Amino acid sequence: MATSPIPDPPTAAPRRHVAARELWRGVHGRSAHLLAGLHQAWRRSLQLRVVTITLVASSLLVGGFAYLIADKITGILVENVETDVRVRLGSGADYAAKQFGLYNQPQETQLQETIEGTVNYLAGGDPQQTTGVIVALVADNHADAIQPRSSPAVNVRPLISPELRETVAGGKVASQIRTGRLGEERTKYLVYGSPVPTKFGQVELYYLVPLARQDATAADVRDTVAATGAALVLLLGLLAGLVTRLVVTPVRVAARTAQRLSAGLLDQRMVVNGEDDLALLAASFNQMATNLQRQILRLEEMSRLQRRFTSDVSHELRTPLTTVRMAADLIFAERDEFDPAVARSAELLQAELDRFEELLTDLLEISRFDAGFAMLDSEPTDLVPVVHRVADRLAGLAERVGVDIELDVPGTPVIAEVDPRRVERVLRNLVGNAVEHGEAKPVLITLAVDDTAVAITVRDHGVGLKPGEEKLVFNRFWRADPSRARQTGGTGLGLSISLEDARLHGGWLEAWGAPGQGAQFRLTLPSRAGDRLTTSPLRLVPADAALPFGGPRAGGLLAIGPGADGALAIGPGADGALAIGPGADGALAVGPGRPGNGGHAEVGS
Repeated sequence: MATSPIPDPPTAAPRRHVAARELWRGVHGRSAHLLAGLHQAWRRSLQLRVVTITLVASSLLVGGFAYLIADKITGILVENVETDVRVRLGSGADYAAKQFGLYNQPQETQLQETIEGTVNYLAGGDPQQTTGVIVALVADNHADAIQPRSSPAVNVRPLISPELRETVAGGKVASQIRTGRLGEERTKYLVYGSPVPTKFGQVELYYLVPLARQDATAADVRDTVAATGAALVLLLGLLAGLVTRLVVTPVRVAARTAQRLSAGLLDQRMVVNGEDDLALLAASFNQMATNLQRQILRLEEMSRLQRRFTSDVSHELRTPLTTVRMAADLIFAERDEFDPAVARSAELLQAELDRFEELLTDLLEISRFDAGFAMLDSEPTDLVPVVHRVADRLAGLAERVGVDIELDVPGTPVIAEVDPRRVERVLRNLVGNAVEHGEAKPVLITLAVDDTAVAITVRDHGVGLKPGEEKLVFNRFWRADPSRARQTGGTGLGLSISLEDARLHGGWLEAWGAPGQGAQFRLTLPSRAGDRLTTSPLRLVPADAALPFGGPRAGGLLAIGPGADGALAIGPGADGALAIGPGADGALAVGPGRPGNGGHAEVGS
């Protein structure tokens, strides 16, 4: 009784698919890992690249040369056999023609014996031979009277193609190479045919020469050439590896020594062996390292002396400044009893002493940054009250110069792990500069936060910055227009200290500006102390900024025209569409995109 097969459980097929997918993922993962490792090794190892290229190039060259040699030798062997067969075929055809010339009809009784004797004679006289040349005589025109004969007696029909028989029957000598089995093994034969004219018609004489010996010789030649070529390729690869190692090893030693030098180990040197070019490289490298060490030590000593001088002078000036401050406070308090000129002098003295004291405080702070003694006291801080406090403290200055301070801050707390004292100092410097350069136009302070960072931008609509000045503004004592009168009496160190405060937090402090469009400063800090920044919640380039061509971008309309340096500038509005134009160094800039540039990407050289 037949039984039907038991079907698989319903979950068997899905399990097999899952297993197949897991197997494929494993194989794919291992393959990808292996390819990645090979790619990394190829990129990092000059020796591997040189040896691989040498092996590939030498393999192609030796392979091509071996093929040409083997083909040439094989051709020579076959040509020698063909020459010998043509000579034998010609003499054999003449001999057969003489023997068959005695007969006028193919039915004559002695003709068949004559044919057999002639074939045996042309084959060497041994009808029992099983190797060597095979001689065959065929008379297709008289097949009923003349039977095909061959010596030795084998069936040669499979090796004589119809095309060859047709050509020979047409009165021409022809040849071809055929492979067939006439004995125990398949053998390649050179088949040559020639017509033999007689009184009763034409017969065909064929010589079948085995090419086994020639094939064996050609195979030996190919094997010898291949083995020699492989040995030569391996030798070239080994030689390339050794030569490359001689060159690469000193380079690797120089790279490791350079890395140690860059890490601060200034006493590292290369070993000099011999007097060749590599030894000259090592000696020159050591001389360069010695000179660099001497210059670095000299610069470090000068820097140390300069920092110490700045710190010492700042501290030493504290005592006389305190004394002068006390005397100036007494004079300033009694200025109403003095003559107007003396009272004005007391006010000027008080103002300059305030500026002098602020300068000393900034110098001390800078010296602490230079010496590496600045410490960050991070704590969870709500930045909204910090922004309001800075705006309130600078409200009096803004009112005197006719500038309105506008705030755009969230209604909920913005908590970040920062040093509130340093953040407030950075904002005071940024807002103070914006008010100073605002040209009686509003200053906007914006606060935003995302998952990883907080950002504060300070935007003014004053004279702005010229191209390249967005980096110079953070230099110590740098001023865009030294001749312009100041209202706040700053020291020229505020933005430098602010930049160091931002770096101490692991954040960014960046500037953007354009002539006639004002400037915007952006402070970006990580929400958690120690995190690394990748993006900013706010754009560096404000949405209302216009391109160098002069067209506004706020509406998202495309503006095309020459930039500040005469290069083409193409860009849209604040909707994040494509912006193309020259970068700060003249390279092509394409946006949007990179952190630190308001979300604008830059592509260029």
